Amino acid sequence: MLNSLLAANVSQSDVAWIIVNILVTLAVAIMMFVFFARRNSYRLAVIISVYTIIYLALYILNINLAEEKISIAIDVLKYFNLFWIVAIVDVYRSDLKIFLSKMARRQKTKYNYNTSDEELLISATEIVKACQNMAKNDVGALIIIAPTEIPPHILDTGTALDATISSGLLESIFSTKGPLHDGAVVVLGDRIISAGCFLPLSQEVTLAKELGTRHRAAIGITEESDVFAIVVSEESGIISVVQGGTIKRYMTPEKLLEEIKVIYRISTQSVVKKRDKHAKKHDTKKN
Repeated sequence: MLNSLLAANVSQSDVAWIIVNILVTLAVAIMMFVFFARRNSYRLAVIISVYTIIYLALYILNINLAEEKISIAIDVLKYFNLFWIVAIVDVYRSDLKIFLSKMARRQKTKYNYNTSDEELLISATEIVKACQNMAKNDVGALIIIAPTEIPPHILDTGTALDATISSGLLESIFSTKGPLHDGAVVVLGDRIISAGCFLPLSQEVTLAKELGTRHRAAIGITEESDVFAIVVSEESGIISVVQGGTIKRYMTPEKLLEEIKVIYRISTQSVVKKRDKHAKKHDTKKN
């Protein structure tokens, strides 16, 4: 490429700038390819790659042509770049917000409640009870359980609560008469940290058609964050769980409880032992 540029009577300083322009274009194209690939938008990733190759080929060819016979094609592609920018900003608005949040180096919100296994099991039971009741009454819900940390861009879109988990509170939040029912509830330990949070939607094109916005939001947030999501379908009443972008549907109350226990890292046996120990102490005091 360098020899062809020199043959076209381009000065060495201009060649340096041309190479810089090509490298910058390739770097941006690679970043966009990775961006779309991570969101399973492989078609867009391929289109971006082909578009970049065509643009660079015309760019280099235009330099070698003394009469700039294809300058119009270059100008058209430059205007088409504006289309790409507007389209990406509009479709991936939430993803760009997350990216800018990370660029600002905002730290994740950490909570430490020192919650016991018994308290966590009670909270898990309350969540299961709420999901079961909402499924029976065709009430949609989206519950996010964070293991230890909560990404700030999730909390920024919701209303802070910091309340103890109860089935009644969860059902009231997701009631269609309430102002927070459209968003997600964020849970950490035995606390509801925030409600009415809006999440980025997954761009996966192979998802089943019956999966609605809540399911796409659950998949989207678990694709980029180490969180666990529970979705109650408003249309079908089906309870689903999502982790790492993978969805499991048709959760029974028993299966859902087991899934939450795994996330909470609690063992039923340890809870039973504590209860038995407490009962023995209580009996000893009586005697």
